[in-house]
Amino acid sequence: MGNEDSSPCSSQGEGPDDKQLEDALCELGAGAELNLELDLRVEPEDGMDLQGEELSWEANEPEEQSNTSRSTASPEASTDLFKASSLSEQLLQGREEGAGLNMECRICGDRASGFHYGVHACEGCKGFFRRTIRMKLEYDKCERSCKIQKKSRNKCQFCRFQKCLLLGMSHDAIRYGRMPEAEKRKLVAGLLAGEKSSPNSSGSDLKSLAKRVNNAYLKNLNMTKKKARNILTGKTNASPVTRSRNPFVIHDMDSLWQAENGLVWNQVINGAPPNKEIGVHVFYRCQCTTVETVRELTEFSKSIPGFIDLFLNDQVTLLKYGVHEAIFAMLPSLMNKDGLLVANGRGFVTREFLRSLRKPFSEIMEPKFEFAVKFNALELDDSDLALFVATIILCGDRPGLMNVHQVEEIQDNILQALNQHLQLNHPDASFIFPKLLQKLADLRQLVTENAQLVQKIKKTESETSLHPLLQEIYKDMY
Repeated sequence: MGNEDSSPCSSQGEGPDDKQLEDALCELGAGAELNLELDLRVEPEDGMDLQGEELSWEANEPEEQSNTSRSTASPEASTDLFKASSLSEQLLQGREEGAGLNMECRICGDRASGFHYGVHACEGCKGFFRRTIRMKLEYDKCERSCKIQKKSRNKCQFCRFQKCLLLGMSHDAIRYGRMPEAEKRKLVAGLLAGEKSSPNSSGSDLKSLAKRVNNAYLKNLNMTKKKARNILTGKTNASPVTRSRNPFVIHDMDSLWQAENGLVWNQVINGAPPNKEIGVHVFYRCQCTTVETVRELTEFSKSIPGFIDLFLNDQVTLLKYGVHEAIFAMLPSLMNKDGLLVANGRGFVTREFLRSLRKPFSEIMEPKFEFAVKFNALELDDSDLALFVATIILCGDRPGLMNVHQVEEIQDNILQALNQHLQLNHPDASFIFPKLLQKLADLRQLVTENAQLVQKIKKTESETSLHPLLQEIYKDMY
């Protein structure tokens, strides 16, 4: 698909080269020795051949080489969209030296190269587990419960494999599938029970927490619900910037190419319009929007009280499994029954146009519209959404967390603040708190189906590829 050093989602500005990025990480105490870059390579499923796959995103390092980060795409000047290609790099931006740098292999204590098969692990233990599973190896039984450390990890393969299993490594790690109703009820009941059983913070403390979370949300999320509704309804009391423009309506192929010609997006997608089919182009555009929103959510998360006190790899884990749920919770704010706002309100893509794309691309957005109808019926505002999104991110049941208790404590405080805030903000809305918690289960199902669709597109559409950041998020998930 053209030059492998180009990105389907880039802009006119120039980004930092690898040396600049390495120097910045070294200043933060995260040089090559710590190597906090998560492994972005996509491990093929059994029977799935990725050799020769042509990517228009920057190609990843082969396994035997260093995983040193490779930030290659050029950032849009206003957003620094591609300055950090991984979640860990984004979390490290602006950190004090040495803060939260705890990335050890859960199996042997060596330096972890990433999140593999549901656990933070080094390259050695990842390869050991993969070989054992794929080759169906059986080891001589050992009952001595050998201690597995970096220097001795190869001495007892039986105990090493048992430790992998004990700590949750699985070839099917984090493959959720359809969530049964009983599991949905269990999820909601657990959150409600945790909110009731945790030590009650004072009303003033909860109000202060809600205010801090709301301020962080308004500061870091470019398109709030208030801004979106002002644009969608054409209110005259909106800000001068909002009043000065109406969104450009994208309803067919011609209007899409007009929008791409600088009318709507500042970022350009290399190679298209003439060289890419329209469905592929829309798929790339969705990725660009997702990557930017992940960056915004990362900055928002860093402002949630208690988040930056967590281990860095727990922060990465929470974002890895929470960002898509959070994005799909915020997406209804940009939607009405006819379409959705894009490019910070500069464009409006009609639902009918998205439906007209050939399968599987026509299936990307329709489930999100269906969810939006039910979610918008709750009539939440930005202050409600801020606490709800924080609840999603600080979720203690994410696979691979090192300090579950600490995460649950933070989430319990947010849940209390959310419950109190909803009572004050929606005094006439009966059971709005449990109704909102039920949406957490619905969001997980929506993310599961979206991930399955992305994998389907990647396998069946030869011209498509995933942005490295999205590879990192989807890796080992489905």
